[in-house]
Amino acid sequence: MIEVSELTKCFSDPKRGIVSALGGVSFEVKPGEVFGLLGPNGAGKTTCLRILSTVLRPTSGRTIISGYDVANYPEQVRSRIGFMSNNTGIYDRMTAWEMVEYFGRLYGLTGDKLTHRMDEVFTMLQMHEFKDILGSKMSTGMRQKVSIARTIVHDPPVLIFDEPTSGLDVLVARNVIKAITQLRDAGKSIIYSTHIMSEVERLCDRVAVIHKGQILAIGTRQELCEQHGSESMEDLFFALIDRYDETAVTV
Repeated sequence: MIEVSELTKCFSDPKRGIVSALGGVSFEVKPGEVFGLLGPNGAGKTTCLRILSTVLRPTSGRTIISGYDVANYPEQVRSRIGFMSNNTGIYDRMTAWEMVEYFGRLYGLTGDKLTHRMDEVFTMLQMHEFKDILGSKMSTGMRQKVSIARTIVHDPPVLIFDEPTSGLDVLVARNVIKAITQLRDAGKSIIYSTHIMSEVERLCDRVAVIHKGQILAIGTRQELCEQHGSESMEDLFFALIDRYDETAVTV
């Protein structure tokens, strides 16, 4: 379970002064749910996810993950989440198996338990055929699968994905979406950040539209479209963004 309440994050900029990246963001994610953060580049999605994953500290607000306050108990939170960043690096001199094994050991898995879990993950993500390929020889799709594998190897209850299909071809992206669907069905609480409408339509149970650090709307796809009189998520998205920008200019 994830509970986010009035989360804010401000940065100091030499030219612009204090800049608000997040302004009072609130939402919750239940077990067995994929919660989508839908927004353009610079909307605040990655800042929000980095706070949830303990990489950044919030300026104010509160976040609870699996019963632990993110700011006060970061170590306990880290052991209960898997965070896949949109710029995760891959070690060129390690094989796919070695990289995932390394992260499994960092999370305290050893022996048969680690081997069994790795076999499960490699089967789910269809990775056995390139388990012995070095990172330097991997395709973009292979590298992305390795990033996902090391995110989930310790079987955490909470998963955070920051644009996991970015740069992937259609077939690999489809496999990634399928894997995340399986994780949802296994009862995981999942946050899925994206700007791809088709992924939201296919995967997300509920969606928050975020723009310039503000959540403009939140709910199921059907609820949002009905509330705002839109025929599709794409129409809804652009209408909300345009309305917010027009209001900001007027003010």
